[in-house]
Amino acid sequence: MLHRAPRQDLPAGFRFRPCRDADEVHDAMARVRLGCAERDGTDARSVVEGLPTAQEIAEASAALEEPSRNQVLVTRDGDIVGYVTIRWWRERDGTWLYLHRGYLLPEHRRKGVGSAMLSWAEERIRRLVEQHGTARTAVIGANATASEQDATELLLTAGYRRVFSLVELELADLHRLPEQDAELPPGIRTGPIGPSHYRAAWRTVVDSYAGTGFTQEWPFQDFAATADPACWRAAWNGQDMVGVALCSLRPHDRTLGEVEELSIRTDHRRLGIGRALLLDGLRALREQGATTTRLFTGTANPHRSYDLYESVGFQRRNEYVRYPRPLV
Repeated sequence: MLHRAPRQDLPAGFRFRPCRDADEVHDAMARVRLGCAERDGTDARSVVEGLPTAQEIAEASAALEEPSRNQVLVTRDGDIVGYVTIRWWRERDGTWLYLHRGYLLPEHRRKGVGSAMLSWAEERIRRLVEQHGTARTAVIGANATASEQDATELLLTAGYRRVFSLVELELADLHRLPEQDAELPPGIRTGPIGPSHYRAAWRTVVDSYAGTGFTQEWPFQDFAATADPACWRAAWNGQDMVGVALCSLRPHDRTLGEVEELSIRTDHRRLGIGRALLLDGLRALREQGATTTRLFTGTANPHRSYDLYESVGFQRRNEYVRYPRPLV
């Protein structure tokens, strides 16, 4: 049996309410996010965590497992003033990460509401871990941007500790791309990725994360189910795929592109292939109507990817921090 800390109740006047699927609920959740934006320094166009519309919140809620049990609303006098969401997945090292994320309007903070939301999430996660039988490898986690001072303070006070972060970069004007300034090595060619190349592209990305911590498993079925290859580019040495740039347009803002993956096999790095693929992918995004592009990468990236991204014009926008704690 897992140890359970005493549940912290909401202050008087506040209530937890199950999150039922309804347009008015999603509208209210979107208003919560908008109401948090100024205080938390939210980057509205972030591809990591931006400012979602009610439709986007509805889509994300529908993708949850048992959304009415793994997402809870906080109300005051019948009005929705905050909410908490729980997701989980298995990472490449075998760890099961149970991640909670909460949002609370600034005028209701520092009254014990945030602590009660945190307590609810941890209690729900402990029940899920017992249900899933993952206690030996489970970890509780939370995210907060570097600009979210209130959430960061709450997590650190509750015993969470920073372990890694992602930095989001932006290329503000796709019409000002640099030219390719070097020839590719002999025998290397680049081109689009078609369905017959999917498995090789997936394997190229997966292999690039070998030995990397804090990364989610990515089954081929998930890769293929979400494939959007219009702006994907690959490099081959003969018949062997040696690198990929997987770029796409954001579904709710077709002027915003994203470099989802840029992966080069170990024995072909430092040859200019990454830069060539990146520029090919960015040009493809521009041809599809994108004017701006984002990407995110780990701050502990050992391959000096910042140098490459900055060399084509990307600039830092925000930092997204993961805070885990043991399941005790």
